Amino acid sequence: MLNRISSRGTLCHRNVTQSFEACVGKRFGSALVDLKERMSNGPRLGDFISGDIPSAPLPASLSYTGKLKREEGEDERLRLPPWLKTKIPGGKNYNKLKTSLRELKLNTVCEEARCPNIGECWGGGESGTATATIMLLGDTCTRGCKFCSVKTSRNPPPPDPNEPINTAKALADWGLDYVVLTTVDRDDLPDGGAAHLAATIMEIKKRNPSLLVECLTGDFRGDLNGPATVAVSGLEVYAHNIETVERLQKFVRDPRAGYKQSLAVLRQAKRTKPSLLTKSSIMLGHGETDAEILKTMQDLREADVDCVTLGQYMQPTKRHLKVVEYVTPEKFEYWGDVGKKLGFVYAASGPLVRSSYRAGEFYIAALLKSRAEDSKLRVSQ
Repeated sequence: MLNRISSRGTLCHRNVTQSFEACVGKRFGSALVDLKERMSNGPRLGDFISGDIPSAPLPASLSYTGKLKREEGEDERLRLPPWLKTKIPGGKNYNKLKTSLRELKLNTVCEEARCPNIGECWGGGESGTATATIMLLGDTCTRGCKFCSVKTSRNPPPPDPNEPINTAKALADWGLDYVVLTTVDRDDLPDGGAAHLAATIMEIKKRNPSLLVECLTGDFRGDLNGPATVAVSGLEVYAHNIETVERLQKFVRDPRAGYKQSLAVLRQAKRTKPSLLTKSSIMLGHGETDAEILKTMQDLREADVDCVTLGQYMQPTKRHLKVVEYVTPEKFEYWGDVGKKLGFVYAASGPLVRSSYRAGEFYIAALLKSRAEDSKLRVSQ
């Protein structure tokens, strides 16, 4: 599909776009190719006469007749397509986890950001193991990004000094093998909360050294001592989200955030500890172009980012940015393939994929364990 990859691992945008349009169509992606193949291999005249016609449902994006993109100047909200509708959360695991979090006064980004995957993660999904992304430094952010539903304030309450111990205790009780920590931005703190994050990770590792830890941090106002402090605290995966393409940063994120600033944070984490896996996430649906998405992915690879996730932006409340476009599952699949060809160790791309993505956690955990075993083997030799 992709005609040319340069020696540095980057893709030619013109070839990408032409190849994509030629192979999968401008709107429906590989579903059109699949439909054509099914038609060529489908029932014959004799099947219709005999009444022996197998049923083959269309992909959701082809059977959906609603509007997927707002045109310039339109203000009406788009209806949610069927592939983005999820079950109402509930069940034994869900209720147990919620009770545990409340007892220990812990916050989760799952609740604060109204994640659509909360039912699957807290309920345990197919694996039966419930997971949650713990949000550190309180539930109130000093930033006001236009896509995020987390509470905001210029002067939020001070961090809970017991949070590192309470977090470590909760995770020990849950018996997990992989955990994701995230944080609100704390521009009111001298170090942006870096020391608090590092203390929490060290406390977790003290209680359970084998627990794999991923931490999704803010940008520390561009102070590179912040990512350096967190990078050496004992975690395995350092994540920081670039969120959107460069052109849309000022419309989507708080003015104190920035494209180049986010890339610098990711570079600093890898520079401080090269063995870390670094990770970032891109939201689609704000009106970005294919060329801009590709450039963002290339910039992340040039910053030595190992893992990338791409997911659909969903408007959390009427006060937040409206969705410009609902990207089809087929187009997300295409971007996942692009990510692999660009050289990302892991590229997850789908409408409901989030930076703290359950399936991604299992994959990255397996990758980290495999690397650890290879390292032991090399030492023994």
